[in-house]
Amino acid sequence: MIGGPAQPRSSLGRVQGFTINAEATKVFGWNSHGILVVAENDTRLTWVEQELVRQLGEKLYGRGHRGKQHGQKR
Repeated sequence: MIGGPAQPRSSLGRVQGFTINAEATKVFGWNSHGILVVAENDTRLTWVEQELVRQLGEKLYGRGHRGKQHGQKR
């Protein structure tokens, strides 16, 4: 056993997924297609910018997770 244990061999190794750099994908989407992906609580944004993102999201897609308060039925 030179250099430690051998990596397990599996036929699934060739279909194993790979890690995607989410931030790089967002940059590419914006620069190439004008698509913006941003979380409403992104700490790089000011409170006013976060509120704008929230309002845009609700206008375009509805209230989503905010639409149902605890104990209420839709």
